Amino acid sequence: MAGVIWKDETDEHDYPAAENYLTLLARAEVVRRLVTDLRGADVIHQKAKDILRASGLPLLDVDNPHVAADLKKIRKGRPLSPVLLVRGDIATGRFLQIADGYHRVCASYHYDENTDIPCRLVALVTRQRTT
Repeated sequence: MAGVIWKDETDEHDYPAAENYLTLLARAEVVRRLVTDLRGADVIHQKAKDILRASGLPLLDVDNPHVAADLKKIRKGRPLSPVLLVRGDIATGRFLQIADGYHRVCASYHYDENTDIPCRLVALVTRQRTT
């Protein structure tokens, strides 16, 4: 197995995709800050199996069209874009959010669950209101 090849930088179109998804979960001003933070976050590496577990999301099947397309890229040796993540919170039961790259995570898992995936990870910081 040659392994999954990853780009050094996240594809530019992944940030608006992350913003669209996160807008379903948080207010616009929170989402803008998260996307700005994602752009500036260092790239770290996490295993495909750990990202899926932390997100609480199911592993999509290989016949999912987007997973299949990413598996085809992997087989052809074409690099994938790093994924964008928002940290969960074990104390509140909030799962990790895969802001962009769910299909890439699933394809990588199917290839090898121990695949190291480059990620940009930021924390959701909520500000307390003062009275």
